Amino acid sequence: MDLLINVGLPLSLAIIMLSLGVGLQVSDFQRVLRRGYPFAIGALSQVVLLPVAAFIIVKLFALPPEIAVGFMLLSFCPGGVTSNILSKLAKADVALSVSLTAVISLLSMITVPVLAAWTIAHFMGEDAPDVSITGLAIAMFLITTLPVAIGVSLRHFAAGFAERIDAPLSKTATVLFVLIVIAALAGNWQLFVDNLGIMGAGLITLNVALLAIGLGIARAAKLSWTESKTVSIETGIQNSTLGITLAALITGTDSGFSPLALPSAVYGIMMYVVALPYIAWLRSR
Repeated sequence: MDLLINVGLPLSLAIIMLSLGVGLQVSDFQRVLRRGYPFAIGALSQVVLLPVAAFIIVKLFALPPEIAVGFMLLSFCPGGVTSNILSKLAKADVALSVSLTAVISLLSMITVPVLAAWTIAHFMGEDAPDVSITGLAIAMFLITTLPVAIGVSLRHFAAGFAERIDAPLSKTATVLFVLIVIAALAGNWQLFVDNLGIMGAGLITLNVALLAIGLGIARAAKLSWTESKTVSIETGIQNSTLGITLAALITGTDSGFSPLALPSAVYGIMMYVVALPYIAWLRSR
């Protein structure tokens, strides 16, 4: 278990982020400047409205402190590769999706440590573990920002090599993700069983609410239907591996997977139950 947490977990996330970077081009970042308005709406929904919605749902469901923190950590995570794939399936604006994922993933090195430290203190009070914002920022840089930067560089300077390793990287990351989710659930099985009803209801509510909020904000901002679908998906789909990793970074690994990781682990499976019918609906419109 220690090997899986200390090595497998950060390695899995780093591979996922490297895979994301390999699929990016410099033009994906330049596009942000050319299409500033749709990007700004998507970024606002993801960085601001998403955590606010999560906070409201945590309060409405009166979740236990550790589960509440886990919900909030999940809400701070960017979309990741999954949101890009779902955008493609929904016939949304994949270029906008990739741009949002890329930039928000890089910004998470700054935003996530600060928000995570506040969340821990707010919900856990005296029981809160000591959280080093600087330490979290460095860890976020090493396992998220740096792999993305390496991937983008590979794609730019060695495009052929990047294309050859793209598929193997994605498959490896998927296998590691499944193992980590299973281990996180097994390590907190009783807590999972005790809170499955309220946590499951809360996660489904959060997922549905975020997809709806993203779509509603985009339509109110008069974005095109294709852009609106993208903003909805980017708002409603989070990188659950990052949520699990954050939990381990915050609480340490001496006692196995942290209960803070539980919402992200359950969400990693449950999001497909909500997202796939929604994607089918988006495609039919």
